[in-house]
Amino acid sequence: MSEPILWMCATFVVAALLRLTIPMMMFIGGLVYLWAGRADIGLMVDQTLNSTFQLNALLAVPMFILAGNVMNAATISERIWAAADAMVGRMRAGLGHVTILMNVVMSSMSGSAVSDAAGAGMVAIRMMRQVGGYSGGFAVALTAAASTLGPIIPPSIPMVIYALISGASLGALFLAGIIPGLVMAASLMILIAIIGRRRGLPFGRAVPLAEVPGILKRAAVPFSLPVLLLGGIWGGIFTPTESAAVAAAWAIIVGIAIYRTLGLRTLYAVFAISARQSTVVMMLIVSSFIVNYALTREGVAGGIADWIRHLELGPLGFQLLVNAIFLVLGTFLDGAVMLLVFVPVLLPAARDLGIDLVHFGVVVILNFMIAMITPPYGLILFVLSALTGVPIREINREIWIFCVPLTLVMFLLILFPALVLFLPRAFGLIG
Repeated sequence: MSEPILWMCATFVVAALLRLTIPMMMFIGGLVYLWAGRADIGLMVDQTLNSTFQLNALLAVPMFILAGNVMNAATISERIWAAADAMVGRMRAGLGHVTILMNVVMSSMSGSAVSDAAGAGMVAIRMMRQVGGYSGGFAVALTAAASTLGPIIPPSIPMVIYALISGASLGALFLAGIIPGLVMAASLMILIAIIGRRRGLPFGRAVPLAEVPGILKRAAVPFSLPVLLLGGIWGGIFTPTESAAVAAAWAIIVGIAIYRTLGLRTLYAVFAISARQSTVVMMLIVSSFIVNYALTREGVAGGIADWIRHLELGPLGFQLLVNAIFLVLGTFLDGAVMLLVFVPVLLPAARDLGIDLVHFGVVVILNFMIAMITPPYGLILFVLSALTGVPIREINREIWIFCVPLTLVMFLLILFPALVLFLPRAFGLIG
């Protein structure tokens, strides 16, 4: 291991002790590597920025972030909750089922797990605690698990980033996430049914049948967005990147003209917080390019590829090994870091083994979503703990049971690639 890479690792440790944000930690560490390696820092940063921000796919990231924030501010989440409650709320542990169903719908709009958790998730947690009498830890854990659907069911910000680093078709990735997302939702609902019976969770309120049409009518406009986005993409009306701008514009028009819940002050606040969140994501992406340059220059990518070749694994063995390692790494590394740092290193080996990069991408993104709800460093858990005031230790006690069905689904997708690739093949996006 060279001296520059040791300097970079030492910088990561110091930055972690100082509790710097992950983007700042990676950016400073990358700059320290360039300095220690006597590289032209100005030229390298300039090339990184130019090569990164000339990629049109990145425009989808701030647009999807804006769309999710506008939806949360425009009371769209509450309307979707009411519609989901009318459909499945009367079951035992009905509010748990409603939470999952609401996240299925919200996932087809926002593309971000954190956005779903902090937006629609707060509605779900409030209802589960106040109406259903669920414990704080259980309500937050269930909401965190349901929010992992966000980046799997299209549209998806992590899929945009993965398409950027892998060259895989973004349209194919969006299609590939639909069936896995629905399977994840079904597995969580089965778990809720089992937990509800064992713990004696209450039945939800039975909405009178006469009220159901009116409730669904009020949610008709939000339900139209998934049809608009996916129909526009597959119909060739706009690209997956352009769909992000369509989603943001649609949400703003609905909030201002139809629901009349967005005033200028609220809209300004939404744009401000979206700009801050977009800056963090873009900083993370740029920083990862510098770190990836360091890993490539040091021969880490080649070393890992050689190590895997010496193991003489087939495609199945490779995916099982990689995802098992990612599950372990996910207990102390952020999912975004693994996506941006480790996946580019593994892509050459995946290509050599003939693994479809769309299949590989969906599986690893699901793995990274599990990382975001896995103690002790699950990002979504910390976000929801801060927003709800529920101690993180209470959430950690409950979250493990929800990781089980999601992990089983992940390995199911590895064993049966057709669950991921059926729709992209049916639409002719992959061979």
